[in-house]
Amino acid sequence: MPKTGDRDLFELLVLESFQAGLNWLTILKKRENFRESFANFEIHTVAEFSQKDILKLLQNKGIIRHRGKIEACIHNANLVLEIQKNQNSFSEFLWKYVDFKPIQNQYSDLNEIPSQTNLSRKLSKHLKKIGFKFMGPTTTYAFMQAAGLVNDHLTCCFRFNEVRQIGLDL
Repeated sequence: MPKTGDRDLFELLVLESFQAGLNWLTILKKRENFRESFANFEIHTVAEFSQKDILKLLQNKGIIRHRGKIEACIHNANLVLEIQKNQNSFSEFLWKYVDFKPIQNQYSDLNEIPSQTNLSRKLSKHLKKIGFKFMGPTTTYAFMQAAGLVNDHLTCCFRFNEVRQIGLDL
């Protein structure tokens, strides 16, 4: 489903970056623990996490305890704040990549869905250029799917047409 709130988008960005190299189901099972551990993904709060917070997170068995990903989450929160300051919102920054409307794919089989696209490579390259971490083109495409920038619901999915009809509220 298309997401336009900066906090919601930041949550998906964090979850997708933690998912890199892991199974998405693993992340989904820990989602509530991530919410609790990362201050409900309040961007300002996460951006201010200290070394003490990092050490606490590294002891938290309810999340993925990967120092690099934890530090990247805090680092990326600061970059989201910079984007908000310079470009109105993180949402606007992202949605302009798809001309403010979800890309409507029409796949009938899971094997047709790519793991990355030219657009995810372009967005990933831009994110990396401004300093984002753990946002390679495959992770970026998964993020784009989760955020609804692309509609990759299979044509047989009950949500396929519903998502096609959704307008954005930016």
